Amino acid sequence: LSRTHAHFCGGRRPGSSPSCPAVVGVKSKAMADKKALTSQSQLQAMLQALQLQQEGEEKKEFKFWNTQPVPKFEDEGPDGVLEADRDIKDVPAEPLTLPAGFEWDSLDIADPVVLDELYTLLYKNYVEDDDNMFRFDYSRDFLKWALQPPGWKRVWHCGVRSSSSKKLLAFISAIPANIRMRERTQLLVEINFLCVHKNLRAKRLAPVLIREITRRVNREGIFQAAYTAGKVIPRPVSQARYFHRSLNPKKLIDVQFSHLPKHLTLANVIKRARLPTEPLTPGLRPMKASDVPQVTQLLKDYLARFALAPVFSEEEVAHWLIPREGVVFSYVVEDAASKKVTDLVSFYSLPSTIVKSVKYDKLMAAYSYYNVPGKTPIKQLVKDALILAKQMDYDVFNALSLMENETFLDELQFGRGDGELSYYLYNYRMQPFLPSELGLVLL
Repeated sequence: LSRTHAHFCGGRRPGSSPSCPAVVGVKSKAMADKKALTSQSQLQAMLQALQLQQEGEEKKEFKFWNTQPVPKFEDEGPDGVLEADRDIKDVPAEPLTLPAGFEWDSLDIADPVVLDELYTLLYKNYVEDDDNMFRFDYSRDFLKWALQPPGWKRVWHCGVRSSSSKKLLAFISAIPANIRMRERTQLLVEINFLCVHKNLRAKRLAPVLIREITRRVNREGIFQAAYTAGKVIPRPVSQARYFHRSLNPKKLIDVQFSHLPKHLTLANVIKRARLPTEPLTPGLRPMKASDVPQVTQLLKDYLARFALAPVFSEEEVAHWLIPREGVVFSYVVEDAASKKVTDLVSFYSLPSTIVKSVKYDKLMAAYSYYNVPGKTPIKQLVKDALILAKQMDYDVFNALSLMENETFLDELQFGRGDGELSYYLYNYRMQPFLPSELGLVLL
């Protein structure tokens, strides 16, 4: 249940003749069949990769998950709930028992002291890359944004403290979200920020945290959840890969985030990564509060094409997408004649501390968020996002291989990252699908 992007960069219209409609029809059908065959092949390859990863894991890894309402790897049943909702009066009112010396706390992150405690716990104990060179640095403003959307509950900010010192030692969170799973839309929670202090990893607190947040969510009448992890457990609904676009190649090479290709000089790499100094799309401007109704409709129409996607209210769009300095940046394209909003592009900020560099202390990373191409091709929208991120002195721009992102990654010089991010549903079976059918971004 840990939220991890922690796989940092490892390196890196067909023509038709209107005079022959029958031929056009045959050609279009052949192209559609070829596309369907390609998608089936890609899905089969993903499922085989999942099976190989699962077989490579120790069976003990699944002792906990085998007790939970999640699909088995071999489960081929139809989409749907695995365990029926319980009557709330049957959900225990009291929290789970913790080992001696620990106690539960519902964190009040409106209190700056408590927010500082959470920031420190995550900063020192959450996500690092495999070589311990980079560590995520979620800002306090980012945490408030991520943990206090419409409908948030303090009881879902679940902490574990030392009974004696009262030091915060572990945390897990849930936030509400309306999610569409193919034809079914329902309220569930997104689980995030599962973190246990490094010195307590042997105490097996993570399963207790998961069970406790499940109890707290069940007490509110919610019995499904979405979450991501950088490892394979039973059973992903999809897997997406991170791709990285260099904005400051010299710094990325200096800190060993990426490496200089043998056949290129640093000057060549810098030249290839160069971007225009200003965005290219006419009418592109920062999103405003008055844009919320139009942006909500844009997202509703666009996200309807994906198998797994959020269904945003206007209040949620305002929370997640109205720009916040240093946290989230959203831009719309406004048509000059009609004054209507036709497109959306957005990214959020998640820097990392550079652990082993004398010269630099921060790696400034922007992450692609929700993009809606309307009149403007998605490649052009994302190119503008790269330009804007570069203007703000970001070093790298990251994007997952979900939604339509794979259509621009190569042309915009994104390099393939070295790990997969797996998406999961709790107490809901959904047959696996390609990342191009994934319309949900979890922070």
